[in-house]
Amino acid sequence: MNKRTCTALAAALVATLALGAAGCSGGTQSTDGQGRGTNPALANQGAAIGGTPTKGGTLTVLSNQDFTHLDPARNWVMGDMDFGTRLLYRTLVTYRAEPGAGGGELTPDLAADLGTSSNGARTWTFRLKEGLKYEDGSPVTAHDIKYNVERSFSPDLPGGPDYAARYLAGAEGYQGPAKGRHLDSVKVPDDHTIVFELRKPFAEFPYATVLPTFAPVPKARDKGPRYDNRPFSSGPYRIETYARDKQLVLVRNPHWDPSSDTVRKAYPDRIVVTMGLKGNQIDDRLIASSGADSSAVPWGKLRPESASKVLTRADVRARLLAESTNCTEMVQMHTGRAPFDHVKARQAVQYALDREAVLTASGGPALGDPATALMPGSLFGGKQPDTLKIPLAGDVAKARQLLKEAGRPDGFATSITVSSGDKGVGEAIQQALGRAGIKVTIETVDPSAFYDTIGDTENRTDLVYTGWCPDYPSGSTFLPFVFDGRYIKEKGNSGNHSLFRDKATMKRMDEIAAMTDARQASKAWQDLDGRILAEAPTAPAVIERMPLLLGTNIAGAFGHTSFGGQIDYATVGLKDPAKSGR
Repeated sequence: MNKRTCTALAAALVATLALGAAGCSGGTQSTDGQGRGTNPALANQGAAIGGTPTKGGTLTVLSNQDFTHLDPARNWVMGDMDFGTRLLYRTLVTYRAEPGAGGGELTPDLAADLGTSSNGARTWTFRLKEGLKYEDGSPVTAHDIKYNVERSFSPDLPGGPDYAARYLAGAEGYQGPAKGRHLDSVKVPDDHTIVFELRKPFAEFPYATVLPTFAPVPKARDKGPRYDNRPFSSGPYRIETYARDKQLVLVRNPHWDPSSDTVRKAYPDRIVVTMGLKGNQIDDRLIASSGADSSAVPWGKLRPESASKVLTRADVRARLLAESTNCTEMVQMHTGRAPFDHVKARQAVQYALDREAVLTASGGPALGDPATALMPGSLFGGKQPDTLKIPLAGDVAKARQLLKEAGRPDGFATSITVSSGDKGVGEAIQQALGRAGIKVTIETVDPSAFYDTIGDTENRTDLVYTGWCPDYPSGSTFLPFVFDGRYIKEKGNSGNHSLFRDKATMKRMDEIAAMTDARQASKAWQDLDGRILAEAPTAPAVIERMPLLLGTNIAGAFGHTSFGGQIDYATVGLKDPAKSGR
């Protein structure tokens, strides 16, 4: 998904899972395999910081942005999913709360087990645990999960995970439950049982039920798009106040039963998300870690210019998490518009791009690696292949030749949209492409509005800089979501921001999806990666880490491999609650 994961189910996935485990192994070496030596940022890789938390106090989250979406039907950005599914609502299945490869393992959440398949993995049945309750003490039922799955199809709730649309039988043309229409392929025989009928076999379906689509929403509480402001809690916390772009305050949900939840520890009494801060202000406050800031964690990653302040001080560096995002950041080109409807013009961007400069703008080699393929290394056995053999600094002469072959010998002008936090990356791209005669104008967008902006296919710029992460270690969660043209949406478009529509590619995706041998399918996805890369809908740039600096009073914190290296909010808390100042 937009900015997802290395994880670790059924015997049919053994080969794929082995690849995932290899990509998520610990160590202190750069993951690009190019012998860059010991990486000081990785001292805490695969480990938790600060020991076991003490219950109580206020955990503060310092943020430069609001959430993109908290409505579980729309929540499909990595950090938002981590926050929402660990604190506010539960899903049928979730990931274990463990650092390292253990965090890739599935565990039941609302469901009593990981689901039972039948009919050749076309039917999946889940039985809910007894005694599950919402924040008002009313029972969580299977009807509520069905309702949220159905509302995820609503045109006025765009941007969320579309696994239901891709796999549920009879989902074509469905527009949600607003007019009393329901999906016959989601059955609720009783309050504690839900059955999903799929249009094709899907052995990986339990992984999909980790996503917020499979959280419960009671129909009586649904307020359409306004539900984003006040999701109804089935998790350990409920929303006390939420002022957009300013502050979100969570307090305990008194009806959450820890005996039904083996994952969430709910250590803090309160969680306060303070928004609208400058990135460098957040970094400096966490480096100093004074007063209430000692009990704070960052929402976003450490800014590149702050890296030297952290990596050169052992006491500060000891508080740094830097797990791999396992996401490929790339320049995606609008293949439906000139000049990017010409493959040579797109290839010119690939050759002009200076990945070393982009990596430097992203924090340098301590906090990332250059990308040489589309899928992350975890889907290639641990290391991306380099099929194009383009120098890391680019090949300007080759780029100019390709522009000439595209009928653009003098280059052209275009625009790129980047998140405001990636302005430095945008400038690196601008300078690199400018060497070949491609004049780039940069448009920055607030992170909370970024995905909605680039998801507007009619009004977006020709270039966008964004990333994709696999939902679990399978090529089926990467290439189809980024390059299958059948799922492009006019509004709320997600993943395929190159608007790539290639019949041969889509035919091959269907052939691979029908394979029953996991190892054969894995190899086929790897081969298809190279074939798509040659068509140049995107230019891969970097595989970033998620550098997160913690306050000195933080305990139980680790970067969760299945949430893109974000802090796992299921276990984080404070060493001494009295020091939180609240």
